[in-house]
Amino acid sequence: MSRPLRNPVLHRDDPDRAPLSGNVKVTRQDWIDIAMDVLIRDGVDRVKILTLAEAMGVSRSSFYWYFGSRRDLLEALLTDWQERNTAAMVAQAETAAPTITAAICNVFRCTANPVLFDTALDFAIRDWARRDAKVRHTLDRSDATREAALAAMFRRYDYPDREAETRAKVLYYMQLGYDFAGPPETAEIRLDRVPDYLRIFSGQEPLAAEVEEFTTYATRFQSLSTARQT
Repeated sequence: MSRPLRNPVLHRDDPDRAPLSGNVKVTRQDWIDIAMDVLIRDGVDRVKILTLAEAMGVSRSSFYWYFGSRRDLLEALLTDWQERNTAAMVAQAETAAPTITAAICNVFRCTANPVLFDTALDFAIRDWARRDAKVRHTLDRSDATREAALAAMFRRYDYPDREAETRAKVLYYMQLGYDFAGPPETAEIRLDRVPDYLRIFSGQEPLAAEVEEFTTYATRFQSLSTARQT
């Protein structure tokens, strides 16, 4: 099912976001948001200035108040992705937790909560990276940053360096691969297996309270996650 474009917020009373022309107020973030939706839904080749302007009902010339070129907009998309997804995963990996299984549950929140971590955006960036060496380089650096944060998480719980790095890779790429493959099982089934995943990823028995807390958290975002993926 195709992903619909969001309706950008065009009318504001914020004096710092004055109208560019006429009566329509469009901000730099509006351009980024609408471009991000097109990137996720249709791929980078469809991120075109005229197409975005028409979708927002503004003149193409207003684009150049914020960006010097289409490439500048694409760079902004990459920056937004890193500040959203990569920063979120690093932050979750660094969040204090009493046990390694609770720490892994913090990381699980990235794939449970599409506001915290946009999986569809991550896939769109990876598709773009297959055709653009510069994006590939940026993606590789982000993957390395995420892996390093996860490995550091395991080290905090006294896992040896090599084991910490290996468990980080298993955790990270399993999470991405699972969502990319989209196995035919319900969210309820996936949540039911959380204790098993925690046991496999950590080699330790999770506490029932940790599993219950994460399950409650993830259940709150199931409907939102489904909406984002359609």
